Formats: sequence, structure tokens, C-alpha cells
Amino acid sequence: MTVTAYVGLGANLGQAAAALEAAVDALARLPGTHLAARSPVYRTAPVDATGPDFLNAVVALDTDLPPGELLAALHALEQAHGRERSHRNAPRTLDLDLLLHGPAQIDTPELTVPHPRLHERAFVLVPLADIAPHLEVPGRGAVRTLLAGVAHQRIERFVP
Repeated sequence: MTVTAYVGLGANLGQAAAALEAAVDALARLPGTHLAARSPVYRTAPVDATGPDFLNAVVALDTDLPPGELLAALHALEQAHGRERSHRNAPRTLDLDLLLHGPAQIDTPELTVPHPRLHERAFVLVPLADIAPHLEVPGRGAVRTLLAGVAHQRIERFVP
């Protein structure tokens, strides 16, 4: 069954803008998947970390892939872009987070959906609001309502 999944993209090492563009192209080519929407790219300060600013975006995918398979594909794309997981919130060449997978609520050691910090991050909510302003995050509320809670976080539209 096809569902709409939302994926957060981020990078702050190397050619971050090119990495995000390549990731969007790769996500659109996943089996049983169609790129339904993509947000603009934003520049944000690292959250709970140090390092250069991040570039962030969100895409909506209409996909037949179950959540675990989609997560595995995201991890494979990160690895193909040289992602190293040296420590939590480390700078990265590419970060792909499965934010939502249809109406699913999943809590396993491998995967939590909705993403557990989605509602706390402007770098997720602002681009998500660009492509799905009326979206309801299961257990959290409407994206538009959640934006008020992150209004203090610095985020600006990226202009290459």
C-alpha cells in the first residue's frame, strides 16, 4: 500500500548543497517511490552540537516501501555519501531522517516514527510546513501549531 513518508535531509560537511541535491535525486529513484514534494533548502545552526551551519530540507515521498526498508535505504544513501557516526549530533556529510511514514506510530530499538524530536526542531518543522502545512503529526498536533514552539531557533532560506 502506498503511503506518504516525510524525510528530513541535512548536511554540514563537504559540498552540503550538492549532497542534498544528490540525495533528493536518489530518493526519487527508490523502488516503488515517487517524489511528491520537496521543500526549499534552509541554513540552520547546529542543535545540541558544534560545527558549521547545516543545510536542511524535507521531502515527501509516495512510497510502497515499508518503514524498515525505507530506513535501510536512507542509511545506505548516507553511507554512500561518506556519513560517519562517530558520536551523537556529529557534523555530517549527509543525514537522512525518516520523520513520518503515513499515519504509522512505531517505537522499536531501530526506529521511532514520528521522529522523536521532530516537534522540537525548526530545521524540520519550517521546511515541513512549506510542503505540508496542514499535516497532523500523530501524538503531537498540526505542523502549523508546532511552529510556535521553535520560533526562537535561527533558520533562514539558503540562497546558493
